Amino acid sequence: MKYAIKIKKMMVYGVLACAVALAISNVSLAQSRPSVELPEQCSQIQVPEANSLAYRVYGLGIQEYSWDATSSSWVAGGILANLYSDSNYQGQVGTHHGGPTWISNSGGLVTGEQEFECSPNANSLPWLRLRADEVDGVGMFSDTTYIQRLNTSGGNAPVNPGTYDGEPVSVAYAAEYLFYRAARIR
Repeated sequence: MKYAIKIKKMMVYGVLACAVALAISNVSLAQSRPSVELPEQCSQIQVPEANSLAYRVYGLGIQEYSWDATSSSWVAGGILANLYSDSNYQGQVGTHHGGPTWISNSGGLVTGEQEFECSPNANSLPWLRLRADEVDGVGMFSDTTYIQRLNTSGGNAPVNPGTYDGEPVSVAYAAEYLFYRAARIR
């Protein structure tokens, strides 16, 4: 019986020690700014230091284009994408469409105003830094200050000309979106 009580006490102390360690690790993560690795040519899309990463989501969707026969070029239209919580595109957390606008499943939304772009991969959409223009509602996008679009794949306009004026084309793309908030001073 005495051993059973000792084992229970050890288990309680073990759980408490784990809880304290977890709390300490969360505090240190909240106080340190996670670094985002950017290629040197993309340094201008770094988010100002007074902001910290709040959410990282993964977009999978299409970039729309239409053929302009007058200028003999593809004109970018809107983006339509689903946003996921992990890089395997599981756990949909929201949507993204032209504007640009991101809407979370929890009801909040944020629109962005593009500030800078860079193109580390000529075969994919450029990487962007956007300033939050309008933030509405609660949820994951509340208090957003900046958005980055990184690690894009695909989405560029077709290389071949269109066959008629106004011809629509949808090009698949994937990207990583990072949402920042003003850093809280402790």
